[in-house]
Parts: sequence; C-alpha cells; structure tokens
Amino acid sequence: MEKASEILTKVHKEDRKNLLEPEAKAICEEYNIPVTRFKVAKKEEEAAKFAEEIGFPVVLKIVSPDIVHKSDVGGVMLNLKTASKVREAYRTILVNVEKHQPNVRISGVLVQEMAPQSTEVIVGAIKDDQFGPSVMFGLGGIFVEVLEDVAFRIAPVTKQEAKLMITEIKAYPVLKGYRNQPPLDTNAIADIIVNTSKLVTDHQEIKELDLNPVMVYENGAKTVDARIILE
Repeated sequence: MEKASEILTKVHKEDRKNLLEPEAKAICEEYNIPVTRFKVAKKEEEAAKFAEEIGFPVVLKIVSPDIVHKSDVGGVMLNLKTASKVREAYRTILVNVEKHQPNVRISGVLVQEMAPQSTEVIVGAIKDDQFGPSVMFGLGGIFVEVLEDVAFRIAPVTKQEAKLMITEIKAYPVLKGYRNQPPLDTNAIADIIVNTSKLVTDHQEIKELDLNPVMVYENGAKTVDARIILE
C-alpha cells in the first residue's frame, strides 16, 4: 500500500516513533478500516470551514509530535455544533496547550466528525519478539483496562478466526443484543480485525497499534481514535 509506506518512511526520516493521529487514520483508511471523517486545520477559519464540510457536531484535537495524551493538556474539545463554537474551541485549545506544555511543535488541529455514541470496542495489535505481530479484540473505552476481557490471535488473521475472536470475550452477549438493544454489526468488527491484521503483517516495523474506541452500530462501525507506534 503506497500511502502507508510513504507515511511510515516520512515518520522514520523525522526520527519519530509515534505517528500523528491523522497519519494513523490515513493508513487505516488505506486498509479499509473505517474511521471518522477528518481534516487537519492550520488556522481558525480553516477549522470552521472543515467543520461545515464534515458536518456538525465535530471534535477538535491538537496535533503535535510532542503530545501523546491530548486530554491532559486541554487539547480536545467535543460536541461542537456551530462554526462559532469551532473557532472558539480552536483558540482555547492553543491557549491550553501553551499553558500546559509551552514550546511544543504544533502541526495543526484535527477537525473530526463526532461519531454517535454506541457500544465501544477495541482492536489492537502488538509485535511479539518471538511470534511477530498479534491482533487483539475486546470491549473498548475504560473496559479494556478494567475487565481485561480480550481475545488474541497471531497475525495474519482470517475472517473466520476474527469472528471466533469476537465470540470468545465474556462480553459477547452485549454485542449479540440484550433487552431492547438490537444486535450489533459483528461482521463489520471482523472486517476491521482482518484488515488490522493485514496492516501489521505488511508493515512489520509497527510495534503497537490501538483502535480505541471503535463505535459499533447495527450497521457498520467507525474508529474514533487511532494510535500507531513504531519500533
């Protein structure tokens, strides 16, 4: 995949290990991993314009090679419903970042669609010294750390194996539908697992990959946050 190789070569040349979120999402897109619509703005007015193109509500996030945890520095603003709110949030984010972490490099501000709330899952990958890349699946958000309810497979992973992974977690009944909740699109999750497996198999320089959360709906799924770390 050409775009992924170009991005990873650029990151290597800049002597970075952490990909910027728009870089990680661009690679995901190339591998048919669905992500929320996004654009990177360099100016306040550009952010407002991009928000209107993407469609409200939107999320704004700081983009910087020096900032890993954006929320910790006030670098994330959620549920912005108008262009004026976007402009205000853009200014606030820059002020917050300057206050918490002055003199950092800022590549811009990510303008991203606000995905409708739904059940959150995580799809991840890690490179093991002995077995190579392996893929992980579980409930997303805080649940992945609290419950430690996850399934693993060594990459590459087939669609059949991906579907089996989904059934192996204790929380599988949540995905099948419960009470008045409809069943979620486990086929879309399986596709994401398979495509993530292909991505880390193709690019063995990837040490860690996290898609968390991935919002899963009755039809389809969307990756809200993507993180890729290189060796």
